[in-house]
Amino acid sequence: MSDLEARIRRLEDRAELEDLVIRYFVAADDDDMDTLGAAFAEDAEFVIGGGFSGGSSRAAIVDFIRGDRKNMGVTVHTQNFTLLTFGDDDHASGVIGAHLELARGGTTVYGAVRYLDDYVRTAEGWKIKRREMATVHVGPWDDVATSLTSELRSRWPGQEPAPADLPR
Repeated sequence: MSDLEARIRRLEDRAELEDLVIRYFVAADDDDMDTLGAAFAEDAEFVIGGGFSGGSSRAAIVDFIRGDRKNMGVTVHTQNFTLLTFGDDDHASGVIGAHLELARGGTTVYGAVRYLDDYVRTAEGWKIKRREMATVHVGPWDDVATSLTSELRSRWPGQEPAPADLPR
């Protein structure tokens, strides 16, 4: 492969990975579990906050998300930035900054998160191999005024306030 072909392929890979991230967000907001599942490799892992595992296979991740969505109403996932780093031609990592708006626990929840991703190229294209969702701040809309000034920036409805995952 020539240098020009390699550079074009890298640009195509970046575009495919950007589309993968957006496809995941749209599928999550639309409750499209088939498309959401297709974003993950068969042996993918989904972690929340550095500890809680949402599953270690595509099917387990979809089951976890489907179950969690029962506690939600409308959601809006908004991508703010994507920073991609390639390990080699078939492996990449990404830091995805996003804002979330969720109907959860009878209230509107607002927050900022980062998805810390590892990607792998498969026969079907790029897939998420590992995704960790780390909170910067999250909580009921009424708490937004203090959501960045408190030590306890993770305020999910029905849970005790806790420190956020980021910065670590």
